[in-house]
Amino acid sequence: MELIINHTSVQPIYEQIVSQIKDKIMHGELIEDTMLPSVRTLAKEQKVSALTVKKAYDLLEEEGFVVTVHGKGSFVAAATQSQMLEERRKEIETEIERTIRKAKSYGITLDELRQLFSIVLDEM
Repeated sequence: MELIINHTSVQPIYEQIVSQIKDKIMHGELIEDTMLPSVRTLAKEQKVSALTVKKAYDLLEEEGFVVTVHGKGSFVAAATQSQMLEERRKEIETEIERTIRKAKSYGITLDELRQLFSIVLDEM
């Protein structure tokens, strides 16, 4: 599995792993029941600690994206439609927050931003 880890990023490595695997699941690159690389294999491939990969897999399991079967490995879980929809909403919310921060840093008021948002929506 190809992941790109940025060792100089402020984002923790385990979060980079989680976000990239979730992205692959959401875009159909990893489908239900696909076996993920073992913790040690992925750690070796990415040149990171096995504990970092374990933390990422645990978080993916906690969020319902991965199922771990003791002695067999970790597999892509059967994602429900509501899970996928919620994840997409989070992704959009993050983009909107980033845009708002950028607009504020440029001195654009919230009213101006609302107007811009309305204009863009009307043009679609």
